Amino acid sequence: MIVWNLAVVVAVVAAGAAVVYATAFLLHTPDTLRDAPPFLSGSVPTVHAVSRYHVRWYAITMIFLAFDMEMVFMYPWALVVGRMGASAVVEMFVFLAILIAGVTYAWREGALRWI
Repeated sequence: MIVWNLAVVVAVVAAGAAVVYATAFLLHTPDTLRDAPPFLSGSVPTVHAVSRYHVRWYAITMIFLAFDMEMVFMYPWALVVGRMGASAVVEMFVFLAILIAGVTYAWREGALRWI
């Protein structure tokens, strides 16, 4: 029994080593960074990797995070709304009203204009 367990362990380690070496052989990477192709599907990058984003993307990101947090709060709410009753519904409508007020403000200020 011990010999059988040892044989299985050796076979698994050998198979793992074979997979690692086969992957390294089949997916040969360049030896130097100069020989490596660009990352973006082979096209040469037009801007530096640490270039700045336009400020409008920060506003879009904040709106996305607000709606993402809405979903984080609505999933647990959907589980307890039956037990809590009307008070849970009122609380969610207040939360959604605050969220819609924020989106309306962002829309009025022009944060949702793409061009």
